[in-house]
Amino acid sequence: MFGQTPAQRLARRYRREGDAYLVEVHLRELRALFNSLDPAPFLDKDLDDEAEQYIVGAVEEFPLGTPLKLVFHVPATTPRDPGPALLADSIRGYFDYRAAHAGRRLDLLLRQGRLSLLIGVGFLFACLGARGVVVGTLTGTLRDILAEGLLISGWVAMWRPLQIYLYDWWPLVRHLRILRKIRDLPVQLRVTGRLPDR
Repeated sequence: MFGQTPAQRLARRYRREGDAYLVEVHLRELRALFNSLDPAPFLDKDLDDEAEQYIVGAVEEFPLGTPLKLVFHVPATTPRDPGPALLADSIRGYFDYRAAHAGRRLDLLLRQGRLSLLIGVGFLFACLGARGVVVGTLTGTLRDILAEGLLISGWVAMWRPLQIYLYDWWPLVRHLRILRKIRDLPVQLRVTGRLPDR
């Protein structure tokens, strides 16, 4: 395991067909892929949480440019409706919805960042102005305490916008790209000869 390249580690965990790695999901029946409590018609059903986590987690392991294929295996002894085309449309629709939701979260975070930046800069300038008044009018230890307190308070107000613009946005962008990639993956339904082991 040690000393292997990321490509070698992926090759051990995922099969490859042509130039694409396979993200394979083995099911006892196709209905197990979807949330059984969701009353929506098939095309609008939510995926089962564990199935979604597995698919997203598997795709996250690969660089974004790696060709992938999403393959669902079902045993020949179980009913396979819906057909492959309807399954592919359902997967695309679900991950399109998830990508749109992630896009809205990103937009909301960036709007929050802009508002936080305006508030933080305004508060910082107010603290610096008040610090100038304190330094010009007071003397001794009280002046030093108030001046340093105002300076620190002003910069602490900048913490949230800096966190958003330096750290918080890029994991959301990556997650959004992964969801869009899954939405656009080729989807195949394959019939196997037996039930998967649990």
